[in-house]
Amino acid sequence: MKQNCRMIPMKERLLLRPQLSGVPALILHHTVFILFLTCAGESSQPIVAMMGDDIVLPCQMEHAVDASGLTVEWSRPDLEPRFVHLRRDSVELVLEKNPLYKGRTSLSTNRLKRGDISLKLSTVKVSDEGTYRGFVPTSGTPTDCVIQLTVGSVSFPDIKISKVSNGVLLVCKSEGWYPEPEVFWLDGEGNLLSAGPTETVRGPDDLYTVSSRVTVEKRHSNSFTCRVQQNHINQTREALIHVPDELFLVESSFAVRVSICVAVCVTSISAALFIVWRGRQNTTKTIETKTSSDELQPLMDREKLMTGSDKIHYLENTKAKLDEDLQKTEGELEHVTQVIKTLTNQKENLDKQKEKLIALQQEEKILIEEKEERMKRIRRLQEDKKNQKHDKTKKYLENTKEEHVKLLVNTNNLLKTTGDLITEMVERKGKLERDMEQIRRKLKETERLREETERLREETERKLQSEQEETEYEINDPSSCGDTSSKMLTDQLQPTKQ
Repeated sequence: MKQNCRMIPMKERLLLRPQLSGVPALILHHTVFILFLTCAGESSQPIVAMMGDDIVLPCQMEHAVDASGLTVEWSRPDLEPRFVHLRRDSVELVLEKNPLYKGRTSLSTNRLKRGDISLKLSTVKVSDEGTYRGFVPTSGTPTDCVIQLTVGSVSFPDIKISKVSNGVLLVCKSEGWYPEPEVFWLDGEGNLLSAGPTETVRGPDDLYTVSSRVTVEKRHSNSFTCRVQQNHINQTREALIHVPDELFLVESSFAVRVSICVAVCVTSISAALFIVWRGRQNTTKTIETKTSSDELQPLMDREKLMTGSDKIHYLENTKAKLDEDLQKTEGELEHVTQVIKTLTNQKENLDKQKEKLIALQQEEKILIEEKEERMKRIRRLQEDKKNQKHDKTKKYLENTKEEHVKLLVNTNNLLKTTGDLITEMVERKGKLERDMEQIRRKLKETERLREETERLREETERKLQSEQEETEYEINDPSSCGDTSSKMLTDQLQPTKQ
């Protein structure tokens, strides 16, 4: 900054300082500084520096002369000692500067040679905020710069979620701000939300901690933004959070429960229809098996009239048919056993669903009681509009309770239907087992008759062969014909006597 104002000569300034000390000297310094500001005219716009950064306070002499050997002063009128940086005869006078700035200020030698007396301030602190004056006394026109430094500190906010009876509570907290910031809440469309007063705490390091809370209800996007901003330093920090649907207990949990119950109902109905369809097929197969069993007895009576190979062929066909029936019955028994197992698991799942619904009923009951109690308090304090909103919420909760009662009734009905189906399938299983036992007995009896028939056939063949051999012998030996005839006659008469 370049200024054209006649200042107090350097010799007069240096003579004044040794003569005063303490409070009078401080008053004099402030008075002189005010005079400097009056003569200097308008200062530049404030410089904003963030805490911990390095900043340069600019100041350029009117003429680009070599200032490396000149006296350069940087000071703050509100401090004692007031010098931030003092350079005379190319040497920094460390003992003259304020201890707060020890080791944190410097001038560039190369810039001084070009008339640039800008001061570099390192590791900016909150206490560095204030008005700085750079001054170079010369025999001609002195250089005087006034710089306003604003220090800021920011941090990103953090959002925490918790469930409450009337929605979801969002708490936004941000630490390490300077100057004191403002906090705003916005929804997914950028609309401002109505939140409680911001809580502000200033720490021993002069930094501010701010926190704000807001209770939200389910929205289209469920996205919410906490914005912390400081207009003086033109700084803004935001945190975005998406609230899961599950946290909105009243609405979302009910939707999930309805979906679960609908899925259970659909599964149970499908299983019932499948079982009825299989039952009809099983009835047809049972009739066929019974018919086969009923036909077995007349066939066994008819086999008494058969002899030889016809009887064996008939018994083999009967055995094959019984084997096929046995295989079908075993498959049916396995299927029925699997159906019983599936229905048993379904019954267990329905029992668990019933327990969950009862627990949810209790939870909804508690929520309704809490809401009613809250409404009683709110009716005494709030306007009719808010009361109508809470009445609507109560009605919704009551509707939810009725829905849960209906779902519980449906679940009980499904449990009863499933129990009846399990009983029916158990009876069906017992009947199939009895049919299998009957088929096994028939099969065993058929096998015994087949073996007996085979044995009689072999005996008949041996007897015929023996008779044939005797006949051939008699033909070859006529003398034995009479004896043979007598023996045959005797054999024929024996059965008659018996």
